[in-house]
Amino acid sequence: MAETREGRRPIVVGVDPDPHERMALAWAADEAARRRLPLLLVHAQGVPTPGYRPTGGRPSWEEWNDTLHVAGDSALKEAVAFVESRHSKVRVSGVLVEGDPVWALREQAQDATVVVLGSRHLSAVQERFTSAAVALPLIAHAPCPVVVVPEPEHITQQPAYFVVGVDGSPHSAAAVDFAFEEAALRGALLRALYVWHPPRHGVVDEDAALQESRRLLSETVAGRTAAHPGVELHHEVVCGHPVRVLADASEHALGLIVGTRGHGGFTGMLLGSVSQGVLHHARCPVITVPHTPE
Repeated sequence: MAETREGRRPIVVGVDPDPHERMALAWAADEAARRRLPLLLVHAQGVPTPGYRPTGGRPSWEEWNDTLHVAGDSALKEAVAFVESRHSKVRVSGVLVEGDPVWALREQAQDATVVVLGSRHLSAVQERFTSAAVALPLIAHAPCPVVVVPEPEHITQQPAYFVVGVDGSPHSAAAVDFAFEEAALRGALLRALYVWHPPRHGVVDEDAALQESRRLLSETVAGRTAAHPGVELHHEVVCGHPVRVLADASEHALGLIVGTRGHGGFTGMLLGSVSQGVLHHARCPVITVPHTPE
């Protein structure tokens, strides 16, 4: 598991074998430095692809595995060197895992503070077989926050801010807690958005529905500013579809934070259409936060 001997839960990051894909690794290294936590790099080499012939002929399974081990070790060494050059004081280590990347990262997530992945914003069809194919099942089952960092780097806005989605459930409350923590670490503002999606056939009293949304939003963020007095909070109720509203709000944000495993609003739909929509259309890192019952 990921937990270190000192009992400090590390930041875990999945290492891309492409040395040019470094945004997720940079995000994870910076987060480890901010939180003063160790950083664990995980490279899952998977199963050899049928028909793969690194030596020109059809190699044995042993040769396949040897080739994958060499490539995996090389990717990890390059990633470690990248982190050390970026943050010399971060304690960094790497682990090479055989098997499915989802399984490997889920195992490490059991004792992690955060798990970080990269995303290349490919087409919907391509994403099924790459980053989202790992992110979606990991988000569904990870007991810790999961961060999906886009490639290439997005453009942030000053003053810096995070966006957090709220729907009044305990799951979005967990997201708000994490959002305040991240904003405090970065010295950033925090925008808390309650996205009210009008029913297809309308409602009897739209004003009452919006008033209830404002009440739930206020109750969810209440008390957090006392714990983080340095975080400037802006909160508002916005009408529209959650994917579009949150994607638009994320354009220049440091991160978009949402809860998982909810039962109402967009949080409840996160593992369906909204999760895929947010991962595809958000213009900044997406941070999903699970709610762990006491």
